[in-house]
Amino acid sequence: MLSFFKDYKYFAIVFAILSLIIISIIYNIFDVYKPLPIYQPAMVNTEMVDSTIQYKKKYHKIADFSLINQNGETITQDSYKDKIYVADFFFTTCQTICPIMTDHMALIQKEIIDEADVMLLSHSVTPKIDSVAQLKKYAIKKGVNDSKWNLVTGDKKQIYTLARKSYLAVKTDGTGDEYDMIHTENFMLIDKKRQIRGYYDGTNPEDISRLLEDLKILKEEYK
Repeated sequence: MLSFFKDYKYFAIVFAILSLIIISIIYNIFDVYKPLPIYQPAMVNTEMVDSTIQYKKKYHKIADFSLINQNGETITQDSYKDKIYVADFFFTTCQTICPIMTDHMALIQKEIIDEADVMLLSHSVTPKIDSVAQLKKYAIKKGVNDSKWNLVTGDKKQIYTLARKSYLAVKTDGTGDEYDMIHTENFMLIDKKRQIRGYYDGTNPEDISRLLEDLKILKEEYK
């Protein structure tokens, strides 16, 4: 009798292992839906997060905002209500990573042009330089579609607070001079609940491809 149970025990172990292997194969074959993570401050590199919220593990959302776009229009959180969007931080006179980032945003714009619930949002980190007129000139040069992509300027403190406390995307809080933000290449994927669902290197073509794939995954949540 003991021998029977001993043999059965080994059979059960082998059966369990085989079952896991089969389930894993089926999972990959049928590409089972895997939801994107919801990023919280505690999950992000502390250099990118204001010290007052580094401990936060849930309920993080993009704060309300009021900024001005390339057409002199006021853009708020309501402009992105029920929208998925990609956000970044840039400035028009940047000669290093910004041109690459903007070109990649333009590529994303091309891919989402017919998707009514997807938009783009680029925040200037040098708002005194990036006036409405300057943003408009830059928008025309870069092929910005006004219905899909807002380039925004406005109060410097608000922009830097958004960067540090909402998007968790830059390395300083903007307490010094006009150029004190350590500007990063981050693109952020934001869902319809104003939650961060992905971070991407805006200068890396492979990351842009990953962002577009993640966008498809995120859209599945709303079907």
